[in-house]
Amino acid sequence: MRVLLDKNVPHPIKRALAAHSVSTVDDEGWGTLSNGLLLRAAEPRFDVLVTCDQNIIHQQNLAQRRLAVVVIDTNLWSVIQVDLKPIRHAVNAALPGSYQVVHYPKPVLRRRPYQPPR
Repeated sequence: MRVLLDKNVPHPIKRALAAHSVSTVDDEGWGTLSNGLLLRAAEPRFDVLVTCDQNIIHQQNLAQRRLAVVVIDTNLWSVIQVDLKPIRHAVNAALPGSYQVVHYPKPVLRRRPYQPPR
């Protein structure tokens, strides 16, 4: 399968999908294209677009596309690297025109207690 990684996807995911032919938006010279233009450019050459843009479903009409879209709900590599199997599974299961979201647990935000100025 030919897979395209959007510019907001951590690059180490490319190694996790080594069973496929994987390219990045930057590799193709499409780093400046908006989502609509990117989908049109990618559709004839790729089977799956992997992105972290969760709004793409609301911004683009994906119903008549041959390109499958896999959305990762975070772009934090520290969260994703713990388990890459959901992404592999979503890419392997992608069908033309499908849209799938890969969910990861949200990281715990750690904040320092407030200390008033002295």
